[in-house]
Amino acid sequence: MTESNDLTPEDRKIVTLARSARARNGVPEGAAVRDETGRTYVAGTVALDSLKLSALRTAVAMAVASGAESLEAAAVVSGADAVADEDLAAVRDLGGAGTPVLLAGADGAVRVTVGA
Repeated sequence: MTESNDLTPEDRKIVTLARSARARNGVPEGAAVRDETGRTYVAGTVALDSLKLSALRTAVAMAVASGAESLEAAAVVSGADAVADEDLAAVRDLGGAGTPVLLAGADGAVRVTVGA
């Protein structure tokens, strides 16, 4: 478990952005990623009949579509107990295996940090 006080200001920022996306859009998950230049990309769960994406995969896709070449960190706010393997794979594809992924609850408290 990672205490919120142990997070860098930039990591706290992406957790807050992910939490805001979840609340604003009324979706099961919110996510945010930070690229190699410090830019952030925020997304919520996509649940259309023809397209279903987790919030984290959507945020990674937004980063790629905007020209990001790497990721520094990712955060997802969810009721899930773990980050899905598919989500970790998407982060790993762009950021590498060591990219930290923070999983937080609806209250913004980080429950776990895992490497992609």
